[in-house]
Amino acid sequence: MNFETIVNLFSLHGYIILFGVLTIELIGAPTPGETILTYCGYLVFRGQLNYFLTIIIATSGVVLGITASYLLGILLNETIIDKYGKYIHLGSKNLEKVSNWFDKYGNHLLIFAYFIPGIRHITGYFSGITRISFSRFAANAYIGALIWTTTFITLGRLLGYNWNIVHTHLKDYFIISGITLIIGIFIYYKYTLKNKNTK
Repeated sequence: MNFETIVNLFSLHGYIILFGVLTIELIGAPTPGETILTYCGYLVFRGQLNYFLTIIIATSGVVLGITASYLLGILLNETIIDKYGKYIHLGSKNLEKVSNWFDKYGNHLLIFAYFIPGIRHITGYFSGITRISFSRFAANAYIGALIWTTTFITLGRLLGYNWNIVHTHLKDYFIISGITLIIGIFIYYKYTLKNKNTK
């Protein structure tokens, strides 16, 4: 679904479209989340939307979407990973190791992965597949959802008529920062695992 189509629907259905689009994005649909949120911030700037209500509705849509992907991840674990995981070195033993690591260190990923297109779409699934506890998943994923939606809605509100600058400058900054964080977590994980194996 392209941005122009979403804008046209938004003019007719407003908050309902915001909620629905963000829900299906976090389930895996290729929708421009940051663009939508920043545009909503611009509409807040123009007085067409309420700032706090927009954040609440946007965050609720994200929460519903990533929770659905988490539950689907649990289903995938039972039906697919158990059967075919060994072919991609993700058998039951390796899956348990990944699950333990993700349960211990994945909170940072769950919070900041929203800022990386493509990554935020799989963190819910991976959380379910690796069976991290729902309480830990929810605590971090839901906080991340609030931070992500508030950040881009606020940016759109502050930038006003220049709201689309996000897509030429700031978006790249967030992506680079997020990728750097994930690489750092991965290196730390590999280093820690290597040290444990040498002891």
